[in-house]
Parts: sequence; structure tokens; C-alpha cells
Amino acid sequence: MSLHSDKPIILVVDDSPDSLGMLNTALNQAGYMVLVALNGAQALAIVEQITPHVVLMDAQMPVMDGFECTRSMRERLPLTPIIFMTGLSETEHVVRAFEVGGNDYITKPIKPVELLARITAHVARANMINQARVALDVARQFILAVDDLGHILWATPDTEELLTKHGLDDEGLRTRLGVALCAWLPTHEAHGDLMFKGCEVPLSFRYFKQAQNNEHLLRVIGQNILTDATALEAALPITKREAEVLLWVAHGKTNKEIGEILGLSPRTVNKHLELTFPKLQVDNRSAATSIAIQALLGLPV
Repeated sequence: MSLHSDKPIILVVDDSPDSLGMLNTALNQAGYMVLVALNGAQALAIVEQITPHVVLMDAQMPVMDGFECTRSMRERLPLTPIIFMTGLSETEHVVRAFEVGGNDYITKPIKPVELLARITAHVARANMINQARVALDVARQFILAVDDLGHILWATPDTEELLTKHGLDDEGLRTRLGVALCAWLPTHEAHGDLMFKGCEVPLSFRYFKQAQNNEHLLRVIGQNILTDATALEAALPITKREAEVLLWVAHGKTNKEIGEILGLSPRTVNKHLELTFPKLQVDNRSAATSIAIQALLGLPV
């Protein structure tokens, strides 16, 4: 669901009218759009429809407290910053906030200036990670667009070079590819990737997304795309399995999705992450993602 606003969205989860009034005023004045949930159950219902830029989470609430809510919310929003707001300053409560997936905490009574500074920092970091993930999705991948009849509308320079290398600059061979694509496009969801065997070395095409009417984006797969965990294993002080888990964290997958990909339970995935974070000297998923993306793109970490 879109709220048709360019303002960053802050979801405030708190049952205190006084806190809500103060936060709503401060955040609106700072240029944020504010959504409110009075308990954890309401918050989970909201994030089923809308992805906020930051969540401000009260620790103690009726129906579902902030700790339980955050643990559940992390399955849907693996990278969204969650800042705990709590009067519980004992070490055990702070540790628990991080254990369930919190990124930061601020103690009550809340000082608006301090809170806004923390939100600004987290929004900036989240934007940086999202931009890096876009780069990760595109970097070193071979993208082309075709119409409903399988005719190539455009291709990135690297893709065009790859097609030429495999003989697809030949008009007859490209026509055969178009026929194969035309037959495959309506059935791609059921049949998966298209293996085109007209070239000397077969090429596999994977459906990426529909850009607009009569324009489909495809990816030539198996061509140095960034789904190889060995790059992470080589660049970071982690095991092969931890690298495989971290790779899919960097691609924005939840623990459940990673488990399905790797044949693990979500609990086992979480155990691997608990071992990985100290090795990377980070304490949350967002920071680990940032490091993983840098390593995958060949940048210093």
C-alpha cells in the first residue's frame, strides 16, 4: 500500500496518550509522516500493508508488548530500523531489546532533539543500505527487455556483448530465440527458467519483472551474478554456511525464506546469524547487510 507521500514514514507503537501527542507533534514538525499503533497487534496489522522507514517501539504495552511485537515484525521487515522507547533501563531489558531485533533504544522521558537525531541517522543508514541493495541487484547482472512476441527491445551493454559472444548477433539465431521467448513468456511462472539451446553454449533466461505493458525484463543467469557465497567466505572471517546465510540476508530475505532456500529451519538460520554478528563486530542485521554488500561488490570492509 502506498500513502502517496514523499515524507519518510515513522510508525509509533505506544499506548500512552501523552507520549503519542508529544511524538506526533515533534515528528510532524520535523517533516515525517506519523502512523500510530496502540499495541503490538495493531502494529503488525499495519506493517502487513505499509512499510515504514523507522519504527518507534514502546517496550511495555497491553495485548502484545514491544519485545514480542519486534520479534514477529522482524520476519516481515528484516532491515527496517526499530528503536525501542522504554523506561526500563536495566541491562537485561536493553539486551533483550537487541536480542529480539531492535537496532537502538532511548529511555523515557524522551528528549525530542535526541530522538530526532537518532531517527535521522537510522533513516540515512537505511537509505544507504537500500541503494546498495539496488546496486547489488543490478551489478554484474545481464538484463534485457523483450516484448510479448519475444523481440529484444533493449539490452545493457554487457548483455549485448554476451549475446554477441554466443552468436546471437546472427539474425536467424536471434529470430529463433524470439520464437522461444514468445512461447515461454506466458508460462514462465509454471515452468521456471528458459534454457535456450540454439547457441553452442546454452543460455538460461530468468523472468525478472514486467516493466510496463508489452515490456518484460529478463536476466541471463549463470553469468557471474552475485549469488555466490564464496566471495563472502573469502572476504570475511566466517564459515561456508554462515556465508551462505549472510548472502541471502544481504538480498533482503527473512529467516524463513533463507531456511527454505538452504534447507534449514528459521531457528537454525538465526543461530548462524548469532555466530556471525560477533565475527563481523556488528550487533544487528542492518549492519551485517552493509558489510556483506560491500564484500560482494568487492569494496573494502
